[in-house]
Amino acid sequence: MAFCIAVIGKDNAPLYLTTADMEQELDLQYHVHAALDVVEEKCLIGKGAPESKELYLGLLYSTENHKIYGFVTNTRVKFIVVIDSSNVALRENEVRAIFRNLHLLYTDAICNPFYIPGESLTSKNFDRAVQKLMSGNA
Repeated sequence: MAFCIAVIGKDNAPLYLTTADMEQELDLQYHVHAALDVVEEKCLIGKGAPESKELYLGLLYSTENHKIYGFVTNTRVKFIVVIDSSNVALRENEVRAIFRNLHLLYTDAICNPFYIPGESLTSKNFDRAVQKLMSGNA
């Protein structure tokens, strides 16, 4: 289902990044970092309208092989999901569900009293749950 899931901190430092295909990892990291520019642009546009409380940013951009979607939390932590372009059966509400589940997993991971805010997410439970989410079994 998803090729890559990334959690980016409010200072644009990657907190967590996983890919389904290790051979494409560098290419997918490039797509994630390129998507950060689009996220920042959308956040600046949304700053002018205080009634805009939508966290889901939708499709950020697409390439020949991938579609890149974005989500921003209230604390400015960004979630980026890279999905295969050939998957036309995936609807918008399913992508929203992926982000909703990812946000719940992230919230559970940072509620750990031993987690230091701003550090990389190294929780094995979080990693297993994200891998399950990527395969579509969540």
